[in-house]
Amino acid sequence: MLALVLAGLLAGTTIAQAQLSPPSFDQQFQNARALAIAGQREAALSAYTALLQQSPGNADVLLGRGRLYAWMGKWAEAEADLSGATIAAPAYADTWSALGDLYLWSDRPGQAAAAYGRWLALAAPGDPAPLIARGRALRAAGEFAAARADFQAAGDRGADPAQIADYLRSMAPRAPAPDIYGPAGYHWSASLGASWTAFSPARADWSDYTLSVRRHFKRGSLAFEALGADRFSGSDHAWALDGYVDLWSRAYANLRYQRSPQADLFPETSWRAELFQGVGRGWELSGSFDRLDFSSSAVDIYGLGVGKYVGNWYVRMRHLYVPGNGTNSNSDRLLARYYYRGDADNYVEFSAGAGQSDTALASAPGSTAHAYSWSTSAALVKFLNPRFGFKVGASYEHDDDGYNGRGVFGTVYTRW
Repeated sequence: MLALVLAGLLAGTTIAQAQLSPPSFDQQFQNARALAIAGQREAALSAYTALLQQSPGNADVLLGRGRLYAWMGKWAEAEADLSGATIAAPAYADTWSALGDLYLWSDRPGQAAAAYGRWLALAAPGDPAPLIARGRALRAAGEFAAARADFQAAGDRGADPAQIADYLRSMAPRAPAPDIYGPAGYHWSASLGASWTAFSPARADWSDYTLSVRRHFKRGSLAFEALGADRFSGSDHAWALDGYVDLWSRAYANLRYQRSPQADLFPETSWRAELFQGVGRGWELSGSFDRLDFSSSAVDIYGLGVGKYVGNWYVRMRHLYVPGNGTNSNSDRLLARYYYRGDADNYVEFSAGAGQSDTALASAPGSTAHAYSWSTSAALVKFLNPRFGFKVGASYEHDDDGYNGRGVFGTVYTRW
């Protein structure tokens, strides 16, 4: 009996001591992680900082606090902790992964790609995650060929095929409507363009200006545009809303409304709707309707287009028909773009068009007069970096009214 009493007393003492002893280092670390995951960030920071006082330079704790700082957008503090973790444990793959995330989130894609490269060297041979991460960083840096190679290699390692297809599609050239999808990592874009045309025989030069600011959303974009024109020794101004919306599979639409308060050169109002539909292997069909309301008349324009992607080339033919009271107009335009860097930003563009107007002759019923015109142009689009680019080009046009036009044009682009 005495032995049982003594055993009970000893057991009670042991339990009391356990209840009074502080949690272990590992228990404190798990508690800090749980606080961070639960969103209790200030408490988690205090917990991590207390752990570092106990174990300065501990790679796991530096990694935990560095990730937490990155989630909070405190880039300098996060970089200090995560860089310290890579120095303390250079063979610890997770530290390089977290450092890459920090650089990508803080708009330093080149440094992110380098960090992800170290992660790739330390990761398991069949793990696609570091290749996908580096591919995303390279894409953000504008290194599309290298990004494409990483995404394809991740696919070879068993990554989700649908995910890889989305990444590759995000870098595919979209010739007729580059504004349907926002550039990776940017929600706004803007452009300022101008053109100038001189004529022979001599008459007043023409010039046009366009300022556009566009907001990009997940499934489309909307732009506000300010337009100006100087022609026939007169000037006019207009504003427009221009939107793109992603529809069903491989389909999107362009909707546009334009208004000119003065309406001397521009129509008083104009509307536009165009539907694009991808079909088959690299083909794209389109149909459009434009309505131009002038002060004394209205013009309807019907369009049909067919395009084809072939490697880094995009070729499109578009036909426009304008019915009228005794006057019908038909025109065709061929567009060819070569994406010389394999991305959606940098390309050379060539276009050529021809049109004919048929007007009934009052002096000879049943007969028509034909007026022909044609034009051609060439342009270069180049982005110096993912944020800034430009376009320069030249054009030539001939009209049976006796005038030939020679023009130059240019645009500057920016994103943020």
